[in-house]
Amino acid sequence: MDVMNTLFVICAGLLSISILASSMSSRLGIPLLLLFLVIGMLAGEEGPGGIAFDNVDTVYVLGSLALAVILLDGGMRTRAENFKVALWPSLTLASFGVLVSALLTGLAATWLLGLHWLEGLLLGSIVGSTDAAAVFSLLQGKGLNLKRRVSATLEMESASNDPMAIFLTITLVEMVASGQTSFSWSFLGLLVQQFGIGGLCGLVGGLGIVWLVNRLTLEGGLYPLLITSSAVLVFALTNILGGSGFLAIFITGLVLGNKRLRSLQNILHMQDGMAWLSQIGLFLMLGLLVSPSAMLDVALPALAVAVFLMLVARPVAVLVCLAPFRFSTMERLFISWVGLRGAVPVMLAIFPLVAGLEQAQLLFNAAFIVVLLSLLLQGASLPLAARLCKVEIPPTPEPLYRTSLDVIVESDYELMVYQLSQANWCVGTQLRSLKMPPDTRIAAVFRQRKLLHPSGSTRLELNDVLCVVGRGRDLPALSRLFSTTSTRQHLNNRQFFGDFILDGGARVKDVAQVYNFELPEDMAEMSLAELFVRQFDGFPDIGDSIVWHGLTWVVAEMEDGWIQKIGLKLTRQTEN
Repeated sequence: MDVMNTLFVICAGLLSISILASSMSSRLGIPLLLLFLVIGMLAGEEGPGGIAFDNVDTVYVLGSLALAVILLDGGMRTRAENFKVALWPSLTLASFGVLVSALLTGLAATWLLGLHWLEGLLLGSIVGSTDAAAVFSLLQGKGLNLKRRVSATLEMESASNDPMAIFLTITLVEMVASGQTSFSWSFLGLLVQQFGIGGLCGLVGGLGIVWLVNRLTLEGGLYPLLITSSAVLVFALTNILGGSGFLAIFITGLVLGNKRLRSLQNILHMQDGMAWLSQIGLFLMLGLLVSPSAMLDVALPALAVAVFLMLVARPVAVLVCLAPFRFSTMERLFISWVGLRGAVPVMLAIFPLVAGLEQAQLLFNAAFIVVLLSLLLQGASLPLAARLCKVEIPPTPEPLYRTSLDVIVESDYELMVYQLSQANWCVGTQLRSLKMPPDTRIAAVFRQRKLLHPSGSTRLELNDVLCVVGRGRDLPALSRLFSTTSTRQHLNNRQFFGDFILDGGARVKDVAQVYNFELPEDMAEMSLAELFVRQFDGFPDIGDSIVWHGLTWVVAEMEDGWIQKIGLKLTRQTEN
C-alpha cells in the first residue's frame, strides 16, 4: 500500500509541478515541451528527485499511446481544405524529405562520432523526422497565426513522416544486429504496405466512429472517451495488420474533425486536455530515462550533428522537396527552420537499446542531445523566425467561448459568446440594424452582470456579453461583427493588408484606370482574384502578396478557396 501511495505521490506531484511551471514558459521564453523534459531530468536519478527509472519497454508502450492521442487531437483540429494546398508538399517531405535528411545527417554522424557508416545512417534515421507533438504544441502554444499553406504543410508533414523514420530505423537496426551491409528491395514493399494499410484503416475507422457516435445517446462526458478509445483501437489494429498506426490515427482524427459529429466542440475541449496530459507524461518519462552524466562524453560531436541537421540537412531536404511547388523562398526557409525534433526521435533511439546493439547507448545520448538543442534553439525562436520570414498573418477573430448545441443530431448549431469592446463598430447600434447571417440569433445579452432579454430595439453597449446561436460555417461573419483581436504592431490590419481593401471581383482594367498604369491585352478582362490565382498556380492564400506596377497587392480575405478581398499598399516598391 505504501509503495502504491508513493507512486501516486510521485506521478501526481510531477504532473502538478509541470502544469504550474508552464506558466513560467512565456516569461522565460522556454518552450513548454523542453520545460517538461527538464523537469523529468531533475526528477531523475542524477537530479534532486533521485528517482531511478530505466524501463525502456514501459517508456515505449506508454510513449506510443501518448503519441497516438496527440496525433488524434492534431488530426481533429486539421481542416480538410488544407489538403488542397498541403497534401503533396507534405507527403513529399514526409517520404523523400526524411530520406534526404537521414542520409546527410548519417554521413555527418559517421565522421563526427566515429561510427560505422550503417550506425551513422541509423542515427540519421532516428533524428530524421519532425515530431508531431513538438510541432502541434509549439505552433499552437506560441500563438502563431501562419499562412495556411505553411502551417498545413508543417502539421501534415509532422503527422505523416513517422512511418518513413520508423521503417528506416527498424531496417537499419536489423541490418546492424545481423551484420548485413546491403539493403533489400523488400523495404520498398514494406513502405507501401505501411502507408496503404495505415491510410485505409484510418479512413474506415474514422467513418465508422462518426456513424457510431451520431447514433448513440450517451452522457455528455462519455463521447470523448468513446472517440479516444475507438481511435486507439484503430491504431492498435492497424499495427497488427502491418500498417502504420500513427498515420491511421491521424487520418481517423482528420475524418472526425471534418464530419458532422455530435457535440464536436465539447469533444475538442476534452480532447485538448487529454493531448496535454499525453505530452506532459511523455516528456516527463523521457526526461526520467536519460542520464545527464552519460551525455557529456558525446556532447560536443552530438551538438555538431544537431547543428548540421538544422543548418544543412533539413534545409537541403526542404529545398529539394518543395522545388516543384509554389512556395516562396522565405516560406521554404521557415519550413526548414521548423524541423522540430521531439519525442519520436528519443523513442526511436530506444530501438537499438532493446536490440542490444553495441553503440546503442551512444546513439540514444546523441539523439537526446539533438532533441534538446532543437527544442531550445528552434522552438524558442519560432516567433522571431515567423516574423523575419514574413509568414505570419493577422489572427482571425474568435469568440470567447463556443460549445455545441445537440438539439438535433444532424445540425451543427453552436452557442458562441462574445464581449464587445471599443474596437467593435456595432457598439451603440440597435439589434435590428445588424446584418447577421441567416439562421443566427442573439439569444441573450449580459450587461453589468445582469441578463437582458434582447429585442430589435435593444442598443448594444460597451462591454456587453452576447450569447449568439449559429452554425460553425457562420463563425467568420459573426466574429467580424462581434470579435476583437489584440495583435502585435507588425500584424496590425492596416499595416499588414494596406491602405485600401478592394473587392476580389473587381476588373483589373478598372483598377488600372484609377491608378493610371497600362495592362497587357490578356489581363484586361481578368478580375483581381483571377490575377492572384494565376500568379500562385491556382492556390493563393491569405497574406500572399505581389508587387505590381510599384504597388503591393495582398490577399486579405478568402471564402471557400476563392479570394473575396484584396489589400492595396500605396507605398511604391520595386518589383522583383
